[in-house]
Amino acid sequence: MESPDSSYISSPEAPPKRSVPNNKAPNSGDMEKSITYIKFLVSNAAAGSVIGKGGSTINDFQSQTGARIQLSRNHEFFPGTSDRIIMISGKADEVLKATDLILNKLLSEILPEDSDDSDFRAKVRLVVPNSCCGAIIGKGGATIKSFIEESQAGIKISPQDNGYLGLSDRLVTLTGSPDEQMRAIDLILSKLSEDSHYLQSMNAPFSYPVGTGAYNAVNYGPNGVGGKFPNNKDDRSNSVTIGVADEHIGVVLGRGGRNITEISQVSGARIKISDRGDFMSGTSDRKVTITGSQRAIRAAEAMIMQKVASISER
Repeated sequence: MESPDSSYISSPEAPPKRSVPNNKAPNSGDMEKSITYIKFLVSNAAAGSVIGKGGSTINDFQSQTGARIQLSRNHEFFPGTSDRIIMISGKADEVLKATDLILNKLLSEILPEDSDDSDFRAKVRLVVPNSCCGAIIGKGGATIKSFIEESQAGIKISPQDNGYLGLSDRLVTLTGSPDEQMRAIDLILSKLSEDSHYLQSMNAPFSYPVGTGAYNAVNYGPNGVGGKFPNNKDDRSNSVTIGVADEHIGVVLGRGGRNITEISQVSGARIKISDRGDFMSGTSDRKVTITGSQRAIRAAEAMIMQKVASISER
């Protein structure tokens, strides 16, 4: 049973780790020795096959790999989708082995047993903190281009301003054969695990802000990108809280509060930053609460993220 007061469900702690062969890429370095994680989306229907009857499948995967596998609750979806979030944590090789097992399981549910999956082109959508996407892109797109060339997978990162209020994550969509996707995941995980902010985000809750009406107000196109807000909802007062890394709060405030005052004036939203030491649950991110119409909130959030991105990409 899923506990109504838990932020996610998971199977019991994984049993003692067993040794696994080292098949990591040469650039992995010491990443294998430290704990890392990966998040990706899985449909609500497919989540059942990952869990298995009485948790048998998820327990088996944890036993085989030594990784810990967690899923968001059955009503906690990634904004704009009907997909749940699955998180795999552990040493890098454990995470990759568990990811491979899960993706193969999902593939087997889609394809008939006697079919050839060599031409199958499924999508894997990774959930990556917005502040960490710059590392995947690289200067002038150099890193993502090299990942595409090396893995032969298609890699596409969703736009930063995609209309989901209060959302600090982006989707990295991988296309290609299962082997190509796994090579891309290996390369991306290696790069992300070098980022301390990415590792700090491991304990962030799966749930996203609800109750503001913000997500439901977005018209989503067939590709999942948010459209414009309906005019009749623009005047409603809403409040959204987003997380900004503690070290980036200075650039949001500006000297003497100049930046935050300008953002507030231009957007028409009221902005409040939590006191030092008051962080989003499970992170070292300060709370930035934006209040106003949906349009004002969206504008203010975009301006705040632009300020943060200007620091992250230096």
